[in-house]
Amino acid sequence: MPATATTPSLHLVLGDEELLVERAVRAALDAVRQVDPAAELTRRKVSELTVGELSELVSPSLFSEGRVIVLESGQDIAQELADAVLDYAQRPEDGVVLVVVHTGGGRGKAGKALPAALRKAGAEITECAKITKPAEREAFVRNEVRRAGGRIDPAGVAALIDAVGSDLRELASAAAQLVADSGGTVDQQAVRRYHRGRADVTGFAVAERAVAGDRAAALESMRWAMQIGVPHVLVADALADAVRTIARVSAAGRGNPNQLAGELGMPPWKVRKAQGQARGWTSAGLAEAMGIVARVNAEVKGAAADPSYALERAVLDLVSVREKN
Repeated sequence: MPATATTPSLHLVLGDEELLVERAVRAALDAVRQVDPAAELTRRKVSELTVGELSELVSPSLFSEGRVIVLESGQDIAQELADAVLDYAQRPEDGVVLVVVHTGGGRGKAGKALPAALRKAGAEITECAKITKPAEREAFVRNEVRRAGGRIDPAGVAALIDAVGSDLRELASAAAQLVADSGGTVDQQAVRRYHRGRADVTGFAVAERAVAGDRAAALESMRWAMQIGVPHVLVADALADAVRTIARVSAAGRGNPNQLAGELGMPPWKVRKAQGQARGWTSAGLAEAMGIVARVNAEVKGAAADPSYALERAVLDLVSVREKN
């Protein structure tokens, strides 16, 4: 039976979150191989592919072998090749599954127009947008634990992100390992047990101590984080997230954390924690802190010659601003 008899012949993987993109491509391949275990996978960048080569890749096989053709970096496609892809999408070949990977952007007209055209052609869409917001990262952790057959409480989610950071691959790996090691139920104690020592030297720990005004502990945590290789950008992101969270919760007033959680789009425990931290900050201080974290974010991404020094200066500046409140 041709692979396309039971699986979609056209896929659009849309977004630039690498882990999710890889999973989407793997899912398409696995679906085909359930029908045809010998199906071959071919990956080509659109910038390195001609219309003639595409025609060869998708032409019928003499022996009817299943094939999955992955066109990468669809946002860079030329108009001629885009026309050929869309023409093929109208008349797909049996046994051939075409997967187009596209970031969702594109500089040229053809690249920008391709996703909408593939949607119209009936492509199965898999969204793989970049995960940047804390709430999205928390949802990712919950889904990973569920995917591994376990369950996790809100405190466990927070502890895992604190211990591992924001890298999705590391979070996915840690979630699967914790489910296996804990018998399926993951809580804060389980995370601390399996990541003992590491949780105290992440960007989140640095940020928590900095916004609390604990100069010595914040600097010690930051230096340990640098020593074990925590990326500078993760520490800067954690500082920014801590300041933004306090500012948002402070602006929302002294409401019930459970009620404010829905309004602010964050879990109740995070609102409760930020309410406690906000008591040491004024509106003017938070405005100044926002400028500090914006500055260090740019510095660790190339504006500073020494990102470690830039982070240390940011921590000291945040503590100083809080002390003035």
